[in-house]
Amino acid sequence: MYTFDYQRPADVAGAARAGSTEDARFLAGGQSLVQAMRMRLSQPSALVDLGGIAGLAGIEAGAGTMKIGAMTRHSAVARSAEVLRAIPALAALAGGIGDPMVRNAGTIGGSLANADPAACYPAGVLGLGATIRTDRRAIPADDFFLGLFETALQPGELIVSVEFPVPRQAAYLKFKQPASRFAIVGVFVSHGSAGVRVGVTGAKACAFRWTAAEQALSAKGFAPGSIDGLSIDASDMNADLHASAEYRASLVATLTRRAVAQATASA
Repeated sequence: MYTFDYQRPADVAGAARAGSTEDARFLAGGQSLVQAMRMRLSQPSALVDLGGIAGLAGIEAGAGTMKIGAMTRHSAVARSAEVLRAIPALAALAGGIGDPMVRNAGTIGGSLANADPAACYPAGVLGLGATIRTDRRAIPADDFFLGLFETALQPGELIVSVEFPVPRQAAYLKFKQPASRFAIVGVFVSHGSAGVRVGVTGAKACAFRWTAAEQALSAKGFAPGSIDGLSIDASDMNADLHASAEYRASLVATLTRRAVAQATASA
């Protein structure tokens, strides 16, 4: 490690001020950031710890929506009675992240801000059409992920909460890397008032929507057979020691069909 300033503000306004300084980073759970700092892949001049800010954690069910505070731990989402009742697929997603230590420390806001290309929550927010709310504005999930570890957040902009529409049907499936449990490919599908959505993680530089599958499922009915024979271009897929680009493309199609089948069976 190396020398850096450490601040623990008491409110969102103080965090925003501290986070606006050059090379400052927000510390939400530390499951990715601290490891990157240990390997000197990230060298912020200051860490702004959000753990002391009341009101950034919590789950609130509304009329057709589920609001989750940015500092809510993965384990809290996984076992929340409100989430299990309204969006069980989101609870299952949270319960499959990492191991118990990661789930008890990591937060939804930290995961989204970090935007790891293999993280689970990006597929969830895209697949459900969520809105990421910051201390400055509301960002639709479709506009949030810009590239590899790149989001629409501006310097010092702080995620406050995430608002999910409650779908009629939804499911999340991932083919995981056994050691880390990150998604080699993960697919979140939903069918609700906004139509059909398919969010994919692990396959490209950042999470994305598979619009061809959405169109087929909308036109032919939300059923696994509606996308039989449908494939996705592998030319811009990730390729590494875990899976080739072609294998990831095949996984996207297979997991989408299986997720639709699971969503319809559990509705």
